[in-house]
Amino acid sequence: MSLDRASVRIVDVFDAPRDVVFAAWTEPERLKQWWGPGFFETVFADIDLRPGGRYELLLEPGSMRLVGEFREVTPPRRLVYTWRWIEGVPDTRESLVTVEFREAGARTEVVLVHDNFAGPGPVEMYDDGWRSGLSKLRAFLRSKETTDAQRQ
Repeated sequence: MSLDRASVRIVDVFDAPRDVVFAAWTEPERLKQWWGPGFFETVFADIDLRPGGRYELLLEPGSMRLVGEFREVTPPRRLVYTWRWIEGVPDTRESLVTVEFREAGARTEVVLVHDNFAGPGPVEMYDDGWRSGLSKLRAFLRSKETTDAQRQ
């Protein structure tokens, strides 16, 4: 595989309905609860969820600012958006993220592809980052389930 065609592909299953997982990915207040690798926190999230709409995320520590534009928004099934770090991360290549949310009974299978990097460079940090972030999503969905169960 040549560097300029490198990509990340992750398939994971979450114990939550598809609309809940989609909302966690697209609603700013929910996204801020989990998004980002490791100990990084998303302290700002602005999301204009429509084709042509833009998003901006700010992660701390390090003032890492990420921006992009939605190319496809098909709730609760599919998102396609551009990705570009504009502050705090030395990799400023634009790339493309495609996320499919597939029903699996009461669970949701997420198929994430991060590719189309504009120019050569490493993608391992993206693979590690997504895997770490998805672990945080799993924990967030578990805590949300617990909270929702207590309300009923």
